[in-house]
Amino acid sequence: MFNKNEDIMEWKVGELARQTGLTVRALHHYERIGLLEPSARTAGGHRLYSETDVARLYRIVTLRGLGLSLESVRTALDGELPLADLLRERLAQVDQQLDALRLMRSRLLLLADGERVHNSADLLALMEEAHTMDQKMGEYFSAEQLQAMQERRKEVGEEAVAAVEQEWPVLMAKVQAEIDAGTDPSDPRARALASRWMELVAAFHGGDSGLRDSLYRMQAENAEVLAQNYGGPTPQMLSFIQHAQDATP
Repeated sequence: MFNKNEDIMEWKVGELARQTGLTVRALHHYERIGLLEPSARTAGGHRLYSETDVARLYRIVTLRGLGLSLESVRTALDGELPLADLLRERLAQVDQQLDALRLMRSRLLLLADGERVHNSADLLALMEEAHTMDQKMGEYFSAEQLQAMQERRKEVGEEAVAAVEQEWPVLMAKVQAEIDAGTDPSDPRARALASRWMELVAAFHGGDSGLRDSLYRMQAENAEVLAQNYGGPTPQMLSFIQHAQDATP
């Protein structure tokens, strides 16, 4: 909106939400945590955001897109710590995640291809990890289900499987971003993420209700371990998706 008295542009919260693609709830959340506060209010108490506020908001969106937490974004914008330091910290986190994924991938390749490992320490670690995973899978899936999963993987093809595996971390990051932003699970954006989430889960169980139920039980009872050691969804993500599903008409 245009402020005729001061010859400046000002936006109400709903207008700003529409312009940026954020939700009103997210903007309210940013205000509550001191990340973005409106510069003025109308006589009726409605929030008014100035051009300076909008510029700050776009910086927030940009930094969030780089994976910084809301607290790190606030720290950077308020000048409490140089942005370069925060970005280097985030880069180190991403590198650690990539290293962990590369290590897991190399170990899986060794198992899948049946290659020999000459280093006894590596071999013992690999065997221990494989044994732990086999035990865990055996607790939740029958031999018939495990066989069915192997056959389904062959039917779908490795290219399609790889595409789903690559999409999972991206989807989880989007879900976490909505959680951090305070998005209500009933929000259309949250429901869209939940819909895609369920599509990827369906790609795993292929419509088999037994596989689906076993998967859900394994995730519910081991969410913390799966998230920490294997990059799986956190309990918070699972709860958010469940509520978004419940809110879907």
